[in-house]
Amino acid sequence: MNILFRGGRVFTAKGDFAESVLVRDGVIAAVGTERELSARAPGHETVDLDGGLLTPGFTDAHMHPVQAGLERARCDLSERYGLDEYLDAVRAYADAHPDRAWIDGGGWDMSAFPGGLPRREQLGFLDRPAYLIQRDHHAAWVNGRALERAGIGKDTPDPADGRIERDPDGTPTGVLHEGAMDLVGLLTPRPTAADLDAALMDAQAHLFTLGITGWQDAIVGSYAGSDDQLPAYLSAARSGRLRARVVGALWWDRTRGLDQIDDLLSRRASAEGLDRFAATSIKIMQDGITENFTAATLEPYCRCGGTGLSYVDPAKLKEYVAELDRLGFQVHVHAIGERAVREALDGFAGTDPANRHHIAHLQIIEPSDVPRFAELGVTANLQPLWATHHLQMDELTLPFLGEPRSSWQYPFADLLRHGTRFCAGSDWPVSNADPLQGMHVAVNRTEPGGSVHAGYPTAQTPFLPEQRIDLATAMTAYTAGSAWINRSPAGQIEPGRPADLVVLDRDPFALPAKDIWTTRVRMTFVDGEAAYEKA
Repeated sequence: MNILFRGGRVFTAKGDFAESVLVRDGVIAAVGTERELSARAPGHETVDLDGGLLTPGFTDAHMHPVQAGLERARCDLSERYGLDEYLDAVRAYADAHPDRAWIDGGGWDMSAFPGGLPRREQLGFLDRPAYLIQRDHHAAWVNGRALERAGIGKDTPDPADGRIERDPDGTPTGVLHEGAMDLVGLLTPRPTAADLDAALMDAQAHLFTLGITGWQDAIVGSYAGSDDQLPAYLSAARSGRLRARVVGALWWDRTRGLDQIDDLLSRRASAEGLDRFAATSIKIMQDGITENFTAATLEPYCRCGGTGLSYVDPAKLKEYVAELDRLGFQVHVHAIGERAVREALDGFAGTDPANRHHIAHLQIIEPSDVPRFAELGVTANLQPLWATHHLQMDELTLPFLGEPRSSWQYPFADLLRHGTRFCAGSDWPVSNADPLQGMHVAVNRTEPGGSVHAGYPTAQTPFLPEQRIDLATAMTAYTAGSAWINRSPAGQIEPGRPADLVVLDRDPFALPAKDIWTTRVRMTFVDGEAAYEKA
């Protein structure tokens, strides 16, 4: 299809703006003034930007779309908040699905419960076992029937990489953290190949509505009770149903060592030659999260002691990363606590920057480690939506971090000043997949006005406002930065690149910063073909 985009502004993600873009046969043919390109476009279809903004398609550098699609088809709590609403949704789901042996799904928020912890008896009304994954996928809420089915009691030991939450007498409360999730999660009904395919297609359709034309799936493998998504991606890519440009980050099994390398090479090879999917990244989860004290910290948490968990021994991490780097894999590390960030950076010392390694989340960075990202050529993979005063931050995180550690969180501006390369993502379904909401937070460090916690008293108080970044930097991270991480040919608007493009209903650069979140996607194009158009 040949298209002339006109009537607004164009964000090229190359450090400048333009007026108009000409697309021919799915490729960007020219970028320039509206007058110039109109003369070159007889017979072309015209898309009137109507004062809005044309951008490259967004690429999310860290998300879990298949899991999100599965949760959307199950007992989905992600659009609700509070115990009463959760229980209403669980009851409705159970009533609507009397034939299902388990009640499974997820999306509950820790901040909805005292101390961040629901309890098994709150689900005691169910006639079946229940397994509900926390919004950030680091814990599960189960009922007594599920604990019984798994044989979990007072004497059940904690796994090495997780914890069973317990009452003072040792009785399990109904929350399973990290590796303990598998004790129940692996007993739940397994999704069929058709289920996984449907979840992927549902996720892709949803992401197109948000302007997302590519992503990196941050866990392709079996983890926390979920099944391997690789066959679903391969099938969709081979059949042409996968239209987005996707990289799968193959899961590094932390119970194994270098013996899994041959398996990973085989999995990478299975996707070679595919146009829309590559399995060229490896995901290593180095720690947990702050709210359940599994994030790896340098100093003990306030009030409770302990310094969290390093899931991979730091010395072995360096060995593993060196071998993966030698084999040409990209390494994608989850690191929340400042010790985990340091261990990841230490692991990347001496690696080849051409492999485009990156560290995701980066909640806490000890200041002396901030310059090391640029020095080592490691990209900072930002999840901006989390950098606000929200209930979980104010009630479950800040009290246990203390100072100065609380002030080391999400230091985007400091990283930028040191020349760090950025990419960005959402961690969907952990949080909203909408890149424009993430950009709003990156610029304002406040909750977007339409979010679930927008009515919280401090939601519009900037969180560490000195770490704000400008909109152009944030949008570049979601376009050129994340496309670069994925080695995608898209991500910028210049001649010769694929016409993966997004039409926004307004120009967020022309809005007051506090209103960036109001911007919506009007149209999404992949290779010059409409993938979404707002009704």
